[in-house]
Amino acid sequence: MDDARDTGLPFMKMHGLGNDFVVLDARARAIALSPALVAAIADRRRGIGFDQLAVIEAGEAGADAHLTFYNADGSSSAACGNATRCIARHLMDETGKTALTLTTARGNLSAVDAGDGLTSVNMGQPQFDWQSIPLAEAMETLELPIEGGPTATGMGNPHCTFFVEDAEAVPLDRFGPRYEHHPLYPERTNVQVASLVAPDHIRVRVWERGVGLTLASGSSSCAVAVAAARRGLTGRKVRITLDGGSLKIDWREDGVWMTGETMHVASGVLTPAFLAGRS
Repeated sequence: MDDARDTGLPFMKMHGLGNDFVVLDARARAIALSPALVAAIADRRRGIGFDQLAVIEAGEAGADAHLTFYNADGSSSAACGNATRCIARHLMDETGKTALTLTTARGNLSAVDAGDGLTSVNMGQPQFDWQSIPLAEAMETLELPIEGGPTATGMGNPHCTFFVEDAEAVPLDRFGPRYEHHPLYPERTNVQVASLVAPDHIRVRVWERGVGLTLASGSSSCAVAVAAARRGLTGRKVRITLDGGSLKIDWREDGVWMTGETMHVASGVLTPAFLAGRS
């Protein structure tokens, strides 16, 4: 961070359906991040504000880039679907490529230009085993022993999906924290409330681990689609309508593909004065 204190730290602000990100490019120079600095950047009044922060690093073994993700509270996350789509679009525009391989803590992810300004990312295979999600003890993950019988799914991060009559009626600001910190989830969890609109359409609202209420979540959308298909509520190809817009989810043999819009809002520089003392 010494160089950043002297020169400032460039950033990009992006969003996918209102799920917003600060993106740092560490391909040209190393960037040291502490939880305190991440949380300071996340502050929507004293910093920039974001749901997640993502760092782009040089790819290895033929990959186009490596991505690392942080939540607004400074904690790390192995997956962030909407940020992956936003960065994939940025890299496609930068390189002229229409297909990319990105590495993350989740594994290798493929991204393609879906046409009409849309970007698709394969978020990999969902995880159903209690240890992989992870849960605190061995159990069947299709219907957890929690009031409401939610489904547990791993998408590189943990998810808890409640299927309800009316997602709009759930007080998510109170409901979400209660289950984010449930004892069955030792690493906390993302919480979704989902209502079936049609056999190929689900209305979803999201409480995001380490963030809170969010307008959209890509990994949550994938988890809901997988949970609905596992429970026989839908097929494997659905439209997910979130507070911020819609994503298309297609659970294929090679993984869960997510397609939607992205937006690069602005580019700027975090000043040396802001960075001082926050590393």
